[in-house]
Amino acid sequence: MSTLTETEAPPPLSSAAEPGAKTPRRRGRFTPYWLLLPGLLWLVVFFALPMIYQASTSVQQGSLENGYKVTWHFATYWDAFSQYWPQFLRSVLYAAAATVGCLLLGYPLAYLIAFRAGRWRNLIMILVIAPFFTSFLIRTLAWKTILADNGPVVHTLNSLHVLDLTNWLGWTAGDRVLATPLAVVCGLTYNFLPFMILPLYTSLERIDGRLHEAAGDLYAKPWTTFRKVTFPLSMPGVVSGTLLTFIPAAGDYVNSELLGSTDTRMIGNVIQTQFLRILDYPTAAALSFILMAAILAMVTIYIRRAGTEDLV
Repeated sequence: MSTLTETEAPPPLSSAAEPGAKTPRRRGRFTPYWLLLPGLLWLVVFFALPMIYQASTSVQQGSLENGYKVTWHFATYWDAFSQYWPQFLRSVLYAAAATVGCLLLGYPLAYLIAFRAGRWRNLIMILVIAPFFTSFLIRTLAWKTILADNGPVVHTLNSLHVLDLTNWLGWTAGDRVLATPLAVVCGLTYNFLPFMILPLYTSLERIDGRLHEAAGDLYAKPWTTFRKVTFPLSMPGVVSGTLLTFIPAAGDYVNSELLGSTDTRMIGNVIQTQFLRILDYPTAAALSFILMAAILAMVTIYIRRAGTEDLV
């Protein structure tokens, strides 16, 4: 084996290894940006541009026969809100009631799937997402049969005198459930329940089981363990589930249209009527932006009060 003699000089350093030499530009530096380009284009074409168009429509004046022109008529916003504020308030109340109902129904089921389902976990998960296999419209129409006046549900509620309480609260009228606020809230709860269960299950599944064991070793009762360990760690799922339920429920119009009446119209029904029947495009656009701004404000306050940004 040959060795380096004292007279032999070491091989010269390459230009890349010389001190002060510039590092060659790495190939593929812009690859992530190219991968993001289709999604950005999609957002611009199908979200940003329609939003800009609707914003310009909301400050226009005119008629369908003579055409609309941008006159920066911001009074349309105040006129729309002052006329339809009951529908705004009703939408928020219905969406909040459906969100609470989804949370009360979804949390125990998500807890069961995460910690108690065992080998039945996959089957229960399939049953949870099974409603997605059918149309939203068909699922809502099914509730007209479930809540029929002569159906078993109404008969059972009458036998238990539940309708007496709901009549007193103003949720139902007489012996009927259809065409009442209760029917609309039931439809919203059913249709958006999977959006509550899935984030809750994901959040609960991430909880380390050793934390429950440690709580038990410290003589914590099951309720204390749930209150001090399980529920706080599942807050990201609670926040995500409530947002995924409340936001679409507040703008929904199908459940109110099919299960409600003129007294249960939500703001989504008003916007749909303004766009497709009355053809008052500025008012419809203004109502849409007011709804969006109201939901954005409520969501911002809710997230800050919830104290978590680690959403599932």
